[in-house]
Formats: sequence, C-alpha cells, structure tokens
Amino acid sequence: MTRKLSESHPLHRLFRGLTESTFMADLGIGDPKLVGYVANLLACFVPSQTVWRLRDAEGRRLSEVAAMIAEAESAADDQRRRECHRHVGDYTLFWTGVYPEALGRLKSTLSADHLIDYQQQGKRSYYVASTLEDGDEAPVLRRLSCEFELCAFGLSRVRREWERLETEPPPDRLKWLGA
Repeated sequence: MTRKLSESHPLHRLFRGLTESTFMADLGIGDPKLVGYVANLLACFVPSQTVWRLRDAEGRRLSEVAAMIAEAESAADDQRRRECHRHVGDYTLFWTGVYPEALGRLKSTLSADHLIDYQQQGKRSYYVASTLEDGDEAPVLRRLSCEFELCAFGLSRVRREWERLETEPPPDRLKWLGA
C-alpha cells in the first residue's frame, strides 16, 4: 500500500465504514483484510500526490501505467518491483472503480496507456506483487487480482454512497440545523 493511515484517522473511519457496509450489503464480501486494504486505498488516494507518488530513478512523476510497469520491470530489487506493481494495481483499481469516467482522458490516443486494459493490468500487477510479498498482505493482493472486477464494482458503489452523503445530511445533523 502507498501508506497506511491510522485506523482512528477520520478519512480512514469514513471509508472503512462505507466500504464495510457496501462490500457486505452489495457484494456479500465480509473479509476484514480486503475491506481494510480497499478502505485504506481510498483514504490514501484522497490527496492527489499519493495517486501520483511513484517516481522514476531521476525523480520524475510517473503518470502512465506503461511507465509504471517499465519502472517495475527495470527495478534492481524485488522490493521496488513489488512497490511498483502494487501501485499499478492500486492505481488501476482506483480509476476503474471510483472514477471510470476519467479513463478516457488517462488512456487518450496521445498516451502510452492507449492500448492498456486497466482491469487486466491491475489484475496482473496485483498478482505479481503478491508473489513478491513476504508479509501477510500476499493473500489480500492475490484476492484483489482474482476479484479485481468485483472490487472495482464495489468501489463504484462506495462512491455512490459518499456522494449520497454529500447531498443528504445525516439525521443528527438535521438537529443541529434546527430542522
């Protein structure tokens, strides 16, 4: 993962609640590790610099999946390869699930990503990262690879829920407003 937010951080709590509820109710997925990973992904990608955090050896920001994959494949060590492939998985899952309407711009004919299938590449990258992972996240990464499309659909539902929250104040907020 890009970086881990404290579970008490307000963004993490918001996304954890929305992700748990949505993944369980809409998808029937109650895996705490998977849900936690996806919730943390959302919370970490809120600041856009995290979405674009991957850099090449010269420090230039990598904004295309093709360049991220090239960086992974040219990495001298497994830790860097894992970091790059995990980021590609996270990046493609985020855009495919949360903002699919942006894929046209990300994959424009002027981009090296024009011919890349984000779902297929995300699945592949999560799988590769899972084979390079020593810790207990390997099963989560493998599951993200196997169920990429389902998790992307779940993220689209999470987005729908947070957009609903923006337009409908929670019942206790109505008390504060004097309604």
